Amino acid sequence: MTAKGGATPSPGGAGGPSVGNGRFFTVGLVTAWYSSNIGVLLLNKYLLSNYGFKYPIFLTMCHMSACALLSYAAIAWLRVVPMQLVRSRVQLAKIAALSLVFCGSVVSGNVSLRYLPVSFNQAVGATTPFFTAVFAYIMTVKRESWVTYLTLVPVVTGVIIASGGEPSFHLFGFIMCIGATAARALKTVLQGILLSSEGEKLNSMNLLLYMAPIAVIFLLPATIFMEDNVVGITIQLAKKDFTIVWLLLFNSCLAYFVNLTNFLVTKHTSALTLQVLGNAKGAVAVVVSIMIFKNPVSITGMLGYTLTVIGVILYSESKKRSNKP
Repeated sequence: MTAKGGATPSPGGAGGPSVGNGRFFTVGLVTAWYSSNIGVLLLNKYLLSNYGFKYPIFLTMCHMSACALLSYAAIAWLRVVPMQLVRSRVQLAKIAALSLVFCGSVVSGNVSLRYLPVSFNQAVGATTPFFTAVFAYIMTVKRESWVTYLTLVPVVTGVIIASGGEPSFHLFGFIMCIGATAARALKTVLQGILLSSEGEKLNSMNLLLYMAPIAVIFLLPATIFMEDNVVGITIQLAKKDFTIVWLLLFNSCLAYFVNLTNFLVTKHTSALTLQVLGNAKGAVAVVVSIMIFKNPVSITGMLGYTLTVIGVILYSESKKRSNKP
């Protein structure tokens, strides 16, 4: 029994329950982010390779359609973030340019999954910092410290070693994967250049709200001309086995939740924490994909991937130190 008018002390001390709830919430967010990231990657691989649904552009268009609809619902109805308006045609043109590069990265990544195992796809994808540094130097003449550039050596060397030791290596798939990684890095650099002024900055959720429908407009003619009668084929597949419809719907919604959880994890932790978690996510995705798809992995390939991850961690640490005042 407590004294009259006194407060009952919390079991965990001052702020105990709220701190505990905050930790559980953060762990839940990170778990959701990991699950959606790895889930969409594995489901893309299953659809495009194992299931035999060989239409990566149409699949990407499904993703972008879901992102457009769910982004509007989350911002306009659920008020997840305040809606930011496009202020000019010039800003809209810049967003369209980013959307085109974004389309290129997602389509190329999906194409690569038709030919490459997820483990190798992730190894190549880990070289994003290398391409980011290259594009930043070319487009903004922004130079990093020599230590930062030195950390990129194991990043690239690791992928070269992994490529030589990959039993399922496919040249076209490798080129597509490199293209996807480079396009992802280019979008990051372009976004910093094109939407750098205070009046044009958009948070990632609002940027997706405008980019996704523009991406659908870009992808629709590409789907029609490059993946002949894909809608008719999908309808025929659905008549035989309706599972394909549920797989496409779930996969498309999952693609949106990758972006949503990415934003929420950054908001409730930090960009640096997200970067560290991202490095670990790649390793988790590799292990899970090998367990599910049973793709052969050589010791040389794993050593190469490990070297790449070490290089990415060193790069992140070097960037963190160079950004300190």
